[in-house]
Amino acid sequence: MRVLVTGATGFIGSHVAAALVRRGDQVRVLRRKDSRTIALDGLDVEHIYGDVLERETVAAAVHGCDLVFHVAAVASYWRARREQVYRVNVQGTRVVLDACLAAGVHRMVYTSSVAALGIPRDGKPADETQTLDRNAERWPYAHSKHLAEQEVRAAVAQGLSAVIVNPAIVIGPGDHNIISGSMIVEMAKRPLPAVPPGGVSMADIDAVVQGHLAAAERGRAGERYILGGENLTYKEITAIIAEVAGRPAPRWITPAWVLPLAAAALDMINHFVARPIASGDQVRLSAHNVFFDSGKAMRELDYHILPFRDAASRAYLWYAEHGYLT
Repeated sequence: MRVLVTGATGFIGSHVAAALVRRGDQVRVLRRKDSRTIALDGLDVEHIYGDVLERETVAAAVHGCDLVFHVAAVASYWRARREQVYRVNVQGTRVVLDACLAAGVHRMVYTSSVAALGIPRDGKPADETQTLDRNAERWPYAHSKHLAEQEVRAAVAQGLSAVIVNPAIVIGPGDHNIISGSMIVEMAKRPLPAVPPGGVSMADIDAVVQGHLAAAERGRAGERYILGGENLTYKEITAIIAEVAGRPAPRWITPAWVLPLAAAALDMINHFVARPIASGDQVRLSAHNVFFDSGKAMRELDYHILPFRDAASRAYLWYAEHGYLT
């Protein structure tokens, strides 16, 4: 089978491409010429140079493919301009969908995010039925993913067999852009005295990749599937990372009322630094338990929740071996 993967120089995309190569598919990747290719080193893939916003290039990349994984996105939204987030995540998705429709692609899998579901509103882990609230535009990344999902459903209505997957926070080796793995890198370098009161769903990259492949094979067109992990508080997450990295675990929990002030300060600081390590939005969200229910993916895709500790250990070793912790 010939398969196209967009975003294959990134964390999730590179692991999806590697899994496809291992199972014997002919893999084509669409990437910019200036993209770092460390994630693709040693992989036997065909390279198409271009951008998801270039219609002719995308059409050429999609041509002849049976299956397309559209993983490309601005995921490190705190390092990008708001308009860039929407342009790549929404317009770029529309370009890929149009190319898939024109080429008669048999199946397309779109990598969204649990961010597109918003913050759980009843204190329980959210499932696929939840949608963003009316104030969604205050969260550009989440809103862009929500709008991109609407584009996917519109393409399904036109006849495209497309499935949406919504990974949680993904952890594992190979996150060379230090997006989800930033907490591991920072804690390995210096002790963290306190953590916020909330929590998140931490997914193992191996589980997320298998979820992508299963969605291509068994997912229902137009449906979304949460690819989550263990729902853990930040105190639990940092205790595990501290043990893995040989650091003392944080002792204190930051009061929730402090977080809006810290978020505003961080937003101001980020105007003056070249490469922010976090955003005010992330700080604001850290006051909440942003937990998710992967039951639908478990039932329909045979998705498995894997232990966060193992994913964190593998990520830490990868960062250490590649010089990120010095």
